[in-house]
Amino acid sequence: MKTHLKAGSAAAPTFSRYMRSLGADGQRRTLLGLLLAFAVLGAWGAWLFLARVTLYEVTTEARLEAEQAGYTVESAAAGRVVNTRLRLGQEVKAGDVLAELDTDEQQHRLEEERARLASVAPQIEALGREVAAEEQAVEDSRQANRVALEEARARVREAESAALFKEEEAQRLAGLFKEGVIAEMEVLRVRSEARGRRAEVESLQHAVTKLERQQRTEETERRVRIDKLLREKTELEGQRNTSAAVIGRLQNEIERRTIRAPASGHLGEVTTSKEGAVVREGDKLGTVLPEAGALKIVAEFPPSALGRVREGQGARMRLSSFPWTQYGTVPAVVTRVAGEVRDGKIRVELAVRPDSPASLPLQHGLPGAVEIEVEQVSPATLLLRTVKLLTTPSTREGQPTRSAG
Repeated sequence: MKTHLKAGSAAAPTFSRYMRSLGADGQRRTLLGLLLAFAVLGAWGAWLFLARVTLYEVTTEARLEAEQAGYTVESAAAGRVVNTRLRLGQEVKAGDVLAELDTDEQQHRLEEERARLASVAPQIEALGREVAAEEQAVEDSRQANRVALEEARARVREAESAALFKEEEAQRLAGLFKEGVIAEMEVLRVRSEARGRRAEVESLQHAVTKLERQQRTEETERRVRIDKLLREKTELEGQRNTSAAVIGRLQNEIERRTIRAPASGHLGEVTTSKEGAVVREGDKLGTVLPEAGALKIVAEFPPSALGRVREGQGARMRLSSFPWTQYGTVPAVVTRVAGEVRDGKIRVELAVRPDSPASLPLQHGLPGAVEIEVEQVSPATLLLRTVKLLTTPSTREGQPTRSAG
């Protein structure tokens, strides 16, 4: 009995010390926990107000384009493609034939017009010779008529002299008859001869007048024939000019149906590459990209980005065809921002920085998404903005797509 009491008396102080030790350890753990909690809260508060989060304006409507604008290959006429050399990536030189449209109808009409033109030319030459011959005949006839008139007028003058001589002789003999020197029969004979001479003069004068009238009539008839020939020649020349114009138009039409490269470079886009395809006038067949041209990024943002996106801001592009986790992104910088909204979007141009990943095969036409660094704010500010957006229903609709990174 005494032994057990002694053992209990010895264990009591040990248990008390153990309990006091546990209490002291608990107070230290509580203090350390409180200090750790305050440290975490302080660090979180410092991060919340002092850290910076980058905000991005994001769009998926972006693509790489050549800095020097590409040249559109388009059809200048409507028709069916009968021959094409349009191959994506093909090297071309300015003027190279890229495609040909059906020209059978134009070629047939061209042959007809050429045959018509070939038949008209000899007719024009023949009429020209006829006109020249008629003109020469008129000139020769005029000279011959001039000589004939001179001869006729000379005969008139000769007959006039003879008639005057007979009339004077008749007057002289009439005086002698009155004096009784000659017989009356002699006077009558001379008077008769004088009247005959005068009648001959009048006849010759009528012949001169008739000859003049006849010459004028002949020259008029020749002039009428010449005018007729000239009209026929003019009509044929008009047909020749018309045929030449039609030939030129058909040749131009055939040339328009031959589609050529507008510049040297390579085909960066091909929309029609099959023979037999039917195209309309103005249809786009492809794009020729100039050689050794730098690339730029063209992106379209919603109207809310106006004022937030500015020149000089950094950006990056994630190509749709190349996973960014494997190939990386294309670094860029904003170079130009449109000042107005068109078709509900804002056009933004970005320059590709030279430190782009070598693993990315950049080329014209590659689509992707663009993220532009527009602002850096603290997490607290971002949290307050988010709360404001969530608590204001009228502002939640129509907000632009943004990301933070």
